[in-house]
Amino acid sequence: MSGLTPQIRIKGEELSKTDALLGKEWLITNGLGGYASSTVLGVNTRKYHGILVAAFHPPRKRMVCVTKLDEELKLGNMFYPLYANEFQGGIYPHGFQFIEEFYLSPFPMYVYALQNVKFSKTIFMPRGENATIALYTVENGSASEVEVHVFPVFACRHFHAVVDQWRNPPVFAQKSHGRRVKINVEAPKATVIMEAVHGVYHQSEKWLEKVYFREEHARGESCLDDWFQPGFFTFKVGGKTRGKFALVAVASQDETSAEETADKMPAAVYDLEGLYEVEVERRERLLSKFYEDHGTMEAKDWLSWLVLAADAFVVEALGKAVKAGRSVVAGYHWFEEWGRDTFIALPGLMLTTGRFEDAKRVFLRFKEYSSGGLIPNFISDLDGQPMYNCVDATLWFVNAVLQYLKYTGDFAFVQANLWENLKTFVENMVKGVHADMRVDGDGLILHGPRMTWMDTMVDGKPATPREGKAVEVQALWYNALKTLEFLAKKFRETNEAEKFASLAEKARVSFNEKFWNSEKNCLFDVVDVQDRGDPSVRPNQILAVSLDSPMLDKAKSRMVVDVVRRELLTPYGLRTLAKSDPRYVGVYQGDRRSRDLAYHNGTVWPWLLGPFTTAYLKVEGYGGHAREYAFKNFLATLLTEQVFKAGLSNVSEIFDGDPPHTPRGCIAQAWSVAEPLRAYVEDVLLLRPRFEREIHEF
Repeated sequence: MSGLTPQIRIKGEELSKTDALLGKEWLITNGLGGYASSTVLGVNTRKYHGILVAAFHPPRKRMVCVTKLDEELKLGNMFYPLYANEFQGGIYPHGFQFIEEFYLSPFPMYVYALQNVKFSKTIFMPRGENATIALYTVENGSASEVEVHVFPVFACRHFHAVVDQWRNPPVFAQKSHGRRVKINVEAPKATVIMEAVHGVYHQSEKWLEKVYFREEHARGESCLDDWFQPGFFTFKVGGKTRGKFALVAVASQDETSAEETADKMPAAVYDLEGLYEVEVERRERLLSKFYEDHGTMEAKDWLSWLVLAADAFVVEALGKAVKAGRSVVAGYHWFEEWGRDTFIALPGLMLTTGRFEDAKRVFLRFKEYSSGGLIPNFISDLDGQPMYNCVDATLWFVNAVLQYLKYTGDFAFVQANLWENLKTFVENMVKGVHADMRVDGDGLILHGPRMTWMDTMVDGKPATPREGKAVEVQALWYNALKTLEFLAKKFRETNEAEKFASLAEKARVSFNEKFWNSEKNCLFDVVDVQDRGDPSVRPNQILAVSLDSPMLDKAKSRMVVDVVRRELLTPYGLRTLAKSDPRYVGVYQGDRRSRDLAYHNGTVWPWLLGPFTTAYLKVEGYGGHAREYAFKNFLATLLTEQVFKAGLSNVSEIFDGDPPHTPRGCIAQAWSVAEPLRAYVEDVLLLRPRFEREIHEF
């Protein structure tokens, strides 16, 4: 293992801070949308936690198959549980008291110590497989034999659901042979196979009832779950010896497929350790390539974690033709494939990291699901149905195409695969083909109240109603038109280029006439159908400065940046509403209604630091002092601290608007990682895309 692999290590006094450590979570992924995740103390605090959460139709149909592996040691006649589970009455047992150290480097490892025995467990997932492997080492310093019991715990449910064995009991049917046990479930249909390297399996069925998830309770979600324990594995380690063993868990919706996956897993601990090294080396290669591609960049642990975090969101995806493509999981644990999130995140996830082939496959994936040029808002995890209920996903798609060209100069790919789709989108927007979105007479896009990224509903009404013409939609529209004008010229389609140029100029003139708020020296957030501007100070206006083709002059751009900085900037992102606004909600907590009211009305979003940093340096200039100032004052706290806090090695979805800006939402969000990473590479370090100048000078 080289020095590039970052490490998070928790030991000593810090391990006594139970509540704090229950808020520190780890996550590892398998490149299919599946994952394993829990807390530093090994207590599952969410219904989304599990040792094996499999994506049965990558990256969809995610099922919590194996929730935990609970271990205990038998020393003489005494049993010592090393695990802990939480119930409504409290945590029982307190096995985490034996944790001596916890590592994440890059996979989680628990080290337990009691009496003269040291016991370690390392968890990893082979890439491209719905499988989890646990590697165990026992160093027995006592003269007597140590017996290890490992209790696998099952749920076999969709990851949004919980199990109530009395109201809707799943039926588990197990069959064991030697050290392998196969669990079949009918509703939902699933097969889970567990096999031990060494040891013996003992069938002993029981239920763990009403396991409590504190994070779900805090979110007003279903927080009680029933777990099935089919039996346990035993392993024996003689006195004064060191023993190794392993458990392999695989899952599939199809029994034959599960058996095939289990059969190809190595049968010896040494070979499983080799598989572990393969996964470590893959991550080493990602880091080596990243630093080699950016030769002047200094390797740092927090930066390495961000590069590895970016990798976790890029997944294999089965398309309509059941062929593997690439996609982006918008956030772990519960987000699906979201068009908007994907194309906001794509430059940071795939372009700054040199994953150009992955980017191409993502473009093709979403083009496959496009309808009349529209890119879907999201693709449902349950049934794979695309939803087209947003106005900006396609506009972000166009922007991502432009960024791709700036990095690759690959016009042939765009012309052959995406160009006609882009033109169809603009044509249909002008014609008003799509529901709730069209180009109005002034050349700006008119849309419904829930068509932007601020789209939550409360009591059947939009929590942040933005019906009319949202500021970022117009900025993205103009940017898209200028991109298509450029491409039409490049592809020698003169008439098309003139059409796009005319549409863009009309939009620019109207935007400057209608969106400037002279009282606040910034932009209106929305202009309604009567041309009345909404003076709410929100972060959306920063995109009118940060995008490649802005509609504002330098003076107005600077004023926008100043207002956003003064009213919305925090160490972890931009607030979604100024604190002075009476609708401002500073803490994101409580049931879904309370959270939805806060979601876009004060809650801080880290991804917005990307466009804000870009906008700031565009108006201040890219001198060394300005770039250093931007990093220290806008990005440093988030990037250098957050990867060691809530979602270890990752960046959370959101933060409270009020100090101390507690992290909330998903523990790992694609655009929270991608946009700050992009801004750091492109703007702070000034490592610009290779073909950028050529494109801007065309």
